[in-house]
Amino acid sequence: MAAHHHTPLDRLIAGADKALRVITGVASASRPTPALHAADARMSEAEIRHSAGLMRVNHVGEVCAQALYNSQSRFAKTEQMRAQFEQAGREEEDHLAWTAQRLGELNSHISVLNPLFYAGAYALGTVAAVLGDARSLGFVVETERQVEAHLASHLDKLPPQDAKSRAIVEQMRLDEIEHGAAAQALGASQTPAPVQAVMAVMGKVMTSTAYYI
Repeated sequence: MAAHHHTPLDRLIAGADKALRVITGVASASRPTPALHAADARMSEAEIRHSAGLMRVNHVGEVCAQALYNSQSRFAKTEQMRAQFEQAGREEEDHLAWTAQRLGELNSHISVLNPLFYAGAYALGTVAAVLGDARSLGFVVETERQVEAHLASHLDKLPPQDAKSRAIVEQMRLDEIEHGAAAQALGASQTPAPVQAVMAVMGKVMTSTAYYI
């Protein structure tokens, strides 16, 4: 039987379906949550709210990561590149599921601004992909570098006794380092400093709003 080749329309429909699931917080993890064996902790109302705010920020970060990988795989110039972006996107989906689950345990919610964040990140990923695979990979390297630094800062900010959230954030941090290294190994070019600065500002806006809404 002949192999089925996905047409641009197939990919568009699959992309739209994935976008809807990402935005609404419907994600399935292929790995069990790192919080599984972490002890439940007694936390004050303020600490619970703080943990939830930080985990909501992390969930939004994963919504943006899905948008980036979806757009970059869709507009990738080679099949190898498309496969790389799809693989990374699947691994990042674990993060999406873990953070959403943790928000539920903290009696909180995902950000209502997810559609906005997804659209912005998708547009950025598309621009990066159109500039060619080396630029696109460079964009991944810089994104993962900024996300890893941001997750490391959350390990300092989370309540010390919130072992469940901390376990999730630490595993996410390790995965981001791996994804950045994989993109680097495939021939990423250096992202220009002005673009890095714009990405940092956008990240700041995202984190400061998602913490609350």
